[in-house]
Amino acid sequence: MTESVSSESADDTTVKGVMLREAWYYALAANELRRRSTAHRTLLGEPILIGRDAAGKVFALRDTCPHRGTLLSRGAFDGREVECPYHGWRFATDGRCTAIPSQTDTQRPQPADVRAKTYAVAEHQGNVWVYMGDKRESLPPVPEVPALGKRFQIHVTMRFPCNIDLAVIGLMDPAHGAFVHRSALWRDRASIHEKQKRFSPVADRLGWRMDRHRASSNSRAYGLFLGGAPETEITYTLPSVRVEHATTGRYGYCGLTACTPVTADLTDVHHVMYWDVPGGAMWRPLIQPIARRFLDQDRRAVMAMAEGQAFAPSTMLVRDADTQARWYFQLKREWLAAAAEDRAPRNPIAPATLTWRS
Repeated sequence: MTESVSSESADDTTVKGVMLREAWYYALAANELRRRSTAHRTLLGEPILIGRDAAGKVFALRDTCPHRGTLLSRGAFDGREVECPYHGWRFATDGRCTAIPSQTDTQRPQPADVRAKTYAVAEHQGNVWVYMGDKRESLPPVPEVPALGKRFQIHVTMRFPCNIDLAVIGLMDPAHGAFVHRSALWRDRASIHEKQKRFSPVADRLGWRMDRHRASSNSRAYGLFLGGAPETEITYTLPSVRVEHATTGRYGYCGLTACTPVTADLTDVHHVMYWDVPGGAMWRPLIQPIARRFLDQDRRAVMAMAEGQAFAPSTMLVRDADTQARWYFQLKREWLAAAAEDRAPRNPIAPATLTWRS
């Protein structure tokens, strides 16, 4: 075993596939949820009803009736109460049961005896996030993009048939672009060259940052869109959020990518785009299919990796191209250790300079 190649840490096997709790997860774009409407989502294996009441406020309930388990999202919602389609039990947006039609006044349970589970939910920068955990106070900040949060443009989502870890490390991988996202317009094999980037830990969360740098010469799409070579900063934070901010000083772009575990073997990948380029919404019909194509290319690449790993092969992580994957598993171990020891997590990542070819 050489110094530049190592087998994956044995500790990684204890955290692989683990869905982290006590965290915000992306549920859906805010514009998908009209007033007096609900939507079903499955997050970390839990069925969740997400709705917007008559006043425009977003709420989240467990999407199973406490009576017989029927999906509440299949029932009616009048902007104030959700009605179970099976027996008509009704629930307010705060989880209180308000009616059980089949019960007489002397029978138990009465509405006051029943509640549906609720979840903390936040609408921010055009996105709806659900907090998956037991905490109800002193929640961490909702993930956000810098500078362009009011310039929401596009949301693209795709389901990856893999666990959360394969989705995350597949998307953050820095060396796959010329092979997975090959394009005669902005990137091909001939464009591969050595890159060196500085990285630093994120101070207030478990994560790291690719420090601000001039975009690579094979990132021509940025130059075409933003009208010049931008400077770019990329931040990764647990449980599964990547934020990219590129700016020429005149125009800017932000991309937020969030991976949400559906089950142990399914992950929804969300990509949200913000920009302040002149023309604004006029760019959406052009950029949305390109964004979907990119995400589908990643999906197919991760599927091939998942199918191969089903045979339990011996795998390796190389330096420096796979260092970010190492950091990801290192931070997961720290997240779980801090939770088990009932303490604040400590970011173990030190500043580093990484070099690879892509």
